[in-house]
Amino acid sequence: MIYNFITIEGCIGAGKTTLSKRIAADYNGKLILEQFEDNPFLPKFYEDPTRHAFPVELFFMAERFQHLKKLLSEADIFKSFTVSDFLFQKSLIFANQNLNDNEAKLYRMLFDIINPSLPKPDITLYLYAPVEKLLQNIKNRGRDYEQNITGDYLEKIQNAYLEYFKLQTHSRIVLLNTTNLNYIDLKKDYEFVVDVLNTEFDFGLHYV
Repeated sequence: MIYNFITIEGCIGAGKTTLSKRIAADYNGKLILEQFEDNPFLPKFYEDPTRHAFPVELFFMAERFQHLKKLLSEADIFKSFTVSDFLFQKSLIFANQNLNDNEAKLYRMLFDIINPSLPKPDITLYLYAPVEKLLQNIKNRGRDYEQNITGDYLEKIQNAYLEYFKLQTHSRIVLLNTTNLNYIDLKKDYEFVVDVLNTEFDFGLHYV
């Protein structure tokens, strides 16, 4: 891999964790995964978003901070690069959609304190998928607490990602349309994704 730190992002159900695991295994990468199942507020959030949005987002931000801080302090000489299945900035993206104004303001204050101290990816690959595909993927993986996620919510989150990425002029962001890709089962599709990650991109948002 030509990049030292790769982040695979995507909306809920996009397949970012599966792809991150495979790339790390195939190319001797250090893997950093978001441990969403450790968040005790997540099932409660999907039952009552208004009541549990702030603790669920605060927990996620603290956990992402711990993972990335560990990456900064513990070099692994036996791994050639690092791949993660989350972007720290997703904390802000989700918070802006899920929190009320006062909560979002406090959250942003905490985010701005933490963010400058963390390593930034050399490239972010965003797995774009239509909402229908995301819903099907969520259904197929069968997590009970996710089954009430609506298409409207997924569309709102995905649009928030895209609006955020359009403003990032000092980062390499590649939006990969996965509508007709099956990089899990088809070797040629997987190799196409790997080729994208081995392409030199300028800063800014790129569409593939």
